[in-house]
Amino acid sequence: MTLHPLSAPPRLDGQVALVTGAAGGIGKATCLALAEAGATVIATDIVDDVAYEAAGIAYRRYDVTSIPETDALVSDLVAAHGRIDILILCAGTISHRPLGESTDEEWNAILDVNLFGVLHPLRALFPVMCDQGYGKVVALGSIAAKIGGVASGPSYVAAKSAVHGLMKWVAKAGAKHGVYASVVAPGPVETPMWQTVTQRAAPSPNGSVPLGRFGQPEDIAQAILFLCSPQSNWITGTVLDVNGGMLMD
Repeated sequence: MTLHPLSAPPRLDGQVALVTGAAGGIGKATCLALAEAGATVIATDIVDDVAYEAAGIAYRRYDVTSIPETDALVSDLVAAHGRIDILILCAGTISHRPLGESTDEEWNAILDVNLFGVLHPLRALFPVMCDQGYGKVVALGSIAAKIGGVASGPSYVAAKSAVHGLMKWVAKAGAKHGVYASVVAPGPVETPMWQTVTQRAAPSPNGSVPLGRFGQPEDIAQAILFLCSPQSNWITGTVLDVNGGMLMD
């Protein structure tokens, strides 16, 4: 059994972090927060190129739904850096279709990115982290998984619910190897993906968010930073709600 260290200040100097879904919004804000804390960051997404001005951030095109691309990425990063200390899983997509209008094709597309896009890099890196005796994994969940949706459809709710459960399994299995796993579950955050929701039936922050505004990517990035930093060395298997008070457990 690994004797986990006491919680400590949030510096990540010397650590290597891999972030999926890093082209914009929460993923990009997270990369910047990790780099500012001292980590070497590899940002990934499906677009060809993303400009990062911050030192310590490299970008690589990567499709989380592809097992061959996953295997190649992990192999290359471990060969280049010797280890991967932090895995942040932000890749995601959303659907708004109600159940009666949904199709198998839509369900497959949503599950492919939101669930299997978490599973693929996690499955490849979990043994690496266990062998090295340390790792912190944070997946992006959603308030939708806890309350049955905000303005999203059932396929998105189901995928995010599965992510919440998967990360709890990883937390239990990984604890004895020094591997932590948790979820950050945002409420409405003003990102390009959320804009597709607000064009439909999004809540008003004045009527549904006690803190009076929608979230910003930086709000979620700082929560992710907390969970992958030494500040959280006695926390694993948690779902951290960051939603302006929309859900109070």
